[in-house]
Amino acid sequence: MLKRIGVMSLLSLILAAILVVGAVPALAQDTEYVDACLATGAEATAEATEAAAAVDNSGVRFSIILPNPRGDRSFIDSAAAGAERAIAELGVTGTIVETAGEQEHDAAIRRAVQDSPDLIITIAVGSDTVEEIADEFPDQKFGAQETFFPVTPDYPNLALFNILTHENSYLAGIAAGMLTRTKHVGAVGGLDTPGINLFIVGFEEGVKSVCADCTLDRAYVGGFSDPVKGKELANGLFAGGADILYQVAGRSGEGVLEAAKDTGNFAIGVDSNQDDLYPGTVIVSAMKRVDNAVFSFVQSVVDGTYAPGLQTVGLKEGFAGLSWDVGVCSRTFDATGPADLVEKLPAVRAAIAEAQAKILSGELVVTNALEDMGS
Repeated sequence: MLKRIGVMSLLSLILAAILVVGAVPALAQDTEYVDACLATGAEATAEATEAAAAVDNSGVRFSIILPNPRGDRSFIDSAAAGAERAIAELGVTGTIVETAGEQEHDAAIRRAVQDSPDLIITIAVGSDTVEEIADEFPDQKFGAQETFFPVTPDYPNLALFNILTHENSYLAGIAAGMLTRTKHVGAVGGLDTPGINLFIVGFEEGVKSVCADCTLDRAYVGGFSDPVKGKELANGLFAGGADILYQVAGRSGEGVLEAAKDTGNFAIGVDSNQDDLYPGTVIVSAMKRVDNAVFSFVQSVVDGTYAPGLQTVGLKEGFAGLSWDVGVCSRTFDATGPADLVEKLPAVRAAIAEAQAKILSGELVVTNALEDMGS
């Protein structure tokens, strides 16, 4: 009797397995997108991690040169946060230098050299300045973040770390292309440079991938610390019919976000999670983890792995992504956006997840504007 039951059970299991295998395509076809943040019970978290118990590396010293003052709630603040995290978690001694713009970069770096720190980190400083000073002071280690060279320099004391943002900007473009009500979107950049167009070209390709007949606009502020000019340009684009703008303009971009709120339109943030700056206006942010890059530079000196040359990272390595991603899980727009757009978000996130998988597998290649520089 026991043997008969065992045989019958085995036959039942085999039959069930055949039915399940046969049903897989239909199940996959009928399954709706599942929000990973909600599925795992994840909640929105702060970008900064809790400081680990500080180790006494106070003898290790670094200086970081910021391209403009803090307060942009974007790129510069992210870089400063990475330096503060390195001081707190690695126990090193750090000096954060805020400059008033390009005219002060050379002098600020040279002053830092006089203190002979173990590492000087420059953020978005011009390539000519970085190369000249690295060549002049061969005994000083430098780490240049977001400095783009036509030809990568080869100095034993110069490490370069660039974060590619064309792929996550493409994903943000999908959101804009699927959520635009007017089929007219745009981007406001700080400067018309390959580093800024890296964002904008990727964004535009993402828009066109889901909205082939969408109209695209571009405007450039001419700098990264003029929110008044940023707002003026954004108001012009909104008046021209655009209803979603991607800001890639540092502090100037705050004017773009404000213009979107004031006119009842929408924006996409950049670099940091800007979704909460104007809830219901900022749909999503294309994040660039400059903080992690700065921390990595300092850590390389602490653990002895500092190496000259270029290191390039992006979506695959987790240095670029969206504020919607697991780990940040921003759902501000879900709670505060208009109903007609919010109801589309599951479909938008499903399309983004599909595109991201194709990018990571190599099936989908997003244009890299930096390649025009030969780098």
